[in-house]
Amino acid sequence: MTTLVNPLQHFAPTYTGVDDLPWVPFTPYTNEVELKILHVDLIKSETQMLLRAPGGASLGVHDHYGRVLVYTVRGKWRYAEHAWVSGPGDFVYEVANSRHTFIVEPDEGIEVFISVEGAIAFLGPSDEIIGHRAGPYVRRTIQRVLQEARDHTG
Repeated sequence: MTTLVNPLQHFAPTYTGVDDLPWVPFTPYTNEVELKILHVDLIKSETQMLLRAPGGASLGVHDHYGRVLVYTVRGKWRYAEHAWVSGPGDFVYEVANSRHTFIVEPDEGIEVFISVEGAIAFLGPSDEIIGHRAGPYVRRTIQRVLQEARDHTG
């Protein structure tokens, strides 16, 4: 009888206690929308995060080069280009190469869980790229927040 050995290394899951993570403004695009970065995989160019914003906030037109998964935790939001409104418990699947304008409904703030693959390009009034965000941006943001925390507790 032959014994098979699993050649794959087993890895432990990553646990993140989100209450201790800071909310970071999504600058330079807006100070109203804040991100809580949960996990970054620079190899796969994936980022998982929470996003919160007050009622009436928006992000400009942007393109996603990879797919995006969004689960609405609280509040209501929509894309200017579509007729639906996402509310608590709703799930939105965005295919790669999608373009839209994120708008929070005016009555209340939102919190959503987002999983982003690949880069995001923010567009100007003539569809020119005015900003580009991917995993390395998120990593630099995390490093900046950690340094600010060290300086504050210093």
